[in-house]
Amino acid sequence: MAHFGSAAAVFAAGHAELRQLDLPTAALDALRKPDWLRVEQDLAWLERPGNHLLQLDDPRYPPLLRQIAYPPPLLFVHGNPDCLRTPQLAIVGTRNPTPPGRETAHHFAAHLAGAGLAVTSGLALGIDAAAHQGALAGGGQTIAVMGTSLDRVYPARHRDLAHAIAERGALVSELPVGTPATAENFPRRNRLISGLALGVLVVEAALQSGSLITARQALDQGREVFAIPGSIHNPLVKGCHALIRQGAKLVETAADILEELGSLAAFVGGEAETSTTTSPALETLDEDYRQLLAAMGDGPLAVDSLVEQCGLTAEVVSSMLLILELEGYVAAVPGGLYCRLKA
Repeated sequence: MAHFGSAAAVFAAGHAELRQLDLPTAALDALRKPDWLRVEQDLAWLERPGNHLLQLDDPRYPPLLRQIAYPPPLLFVHGNPDCLRTPQLAIVGTRNPTPPGRETAHHFAAHLAGAGLAVTSGLALGIDAAAHQGALAGGGQTIAVMGTSLDRVYPARHRDLAHAIAERGALVSELPVGTPATAENFPRRNRLISGLALGVLVVEAALQSGSLITARQALDQGREVFAIPGSIHNPLVKGCHALIRQGAKLVETAADILEELGSLAAFVGGEAETSTTTSPALETLDEDYRQLLAAMGDGPLAVDSLVEQCGLTAEVVSSMLLILELEGYVAAVPGGLYCRLKA
């Protein structure tokens, strides 16, 4: 699409033109003979209430996810797509937690959601479910990233939970209608869980847990990784201890996470009011600075995105961000991103 300008132009291109892009054979075959029946199924799904399809250039597309390697060109969303742009923390862990582990996930999620962070997880049994339920109990938003298409719920016993999540947040998938639960889709799904969030909290995880895949992907994406320690006799915390040895931040309370996230915690908690005694009024800023602040919108953005929106050089934007940070207008957050503080 970057090369041809639009999806329509891609499908109108000849085989020789497509081959110049050095695409895999499977991709070339798919572009020559698209499965239009599957496309019609997706469009029929899109017509139902509460369903949304976000393209990569859609202003509602989550800005953090857009920054990862190979972001999904399309996101299927059921619920409120606007919540995808809010600051999020992912909570993941084993499907077979201990009762204290389940309670811990629920407590952390309730506290963090109450502080203004959306809680993101994967709707799986165990820690995932406890995190979603805790966020709902805390009166906040929660987002479930699915390893299937959104026309089905896996596991089936979480159907009621999925409906509750959609009412207060969103269900998300990159998979087209009719995609069942298969083993290879869940590690692929995990990169979206970490990609949507500012950080990942691992509650209980064995050494071979899929949650460690999510944690590693979070590190690759420049996200923060948090882990809760436990008894050395509990095999379900060995993965957490391994992460801590590798540099993950040990946390004992939800406040530890909010403190670590620094300025963003104040931003989402509504405490970062810009004071007229410490920074000048917005109206006194030069036009370029006001334009940069306007471009930041509600979600954290990378410098590259701001450069593209403002038409300034990276050096100029970086310098302006430093000044705005010193003046209390913006805050640097994990992943090399910046968010606008409340004025």
